[in-house]
Amino acid sequence: SIEPGVYRAGQWGVRIENLVLNVASDKNQFGDFLKFETLTLCPIDRRCIDMSLLAQPEIDWLNGYHAEVRARLLPLVDGAARDWLLANTEAL
Repeated sequence: SIEPGVYRAGQWGVRIENLVLNVASDKNQFGDFLKFETLTLCPIDRRCIDMSLLAQPEIDWLNGYHAEVRARLLPLVDGAARDWLLANTEAL
């Protein structure tokens, strides 16, 4: 699992945890390489993010992750769950 987080001693903590699978990726003169395939698909709560601290590649990653979550889960939900998913996977 990938578990980035921040913890404030005696105050609070925030951790975002995703389960991933190692899968074959590239092969070149240096050997065989792996990449991560995300198994856990849930929007990341943007209320925990200080946008002023993010660089554009990080924003792009989050938007890409949310686009994948939306694409893969939207066909599986309807009604209020669909509305919630759409709202929580909008691009930044």
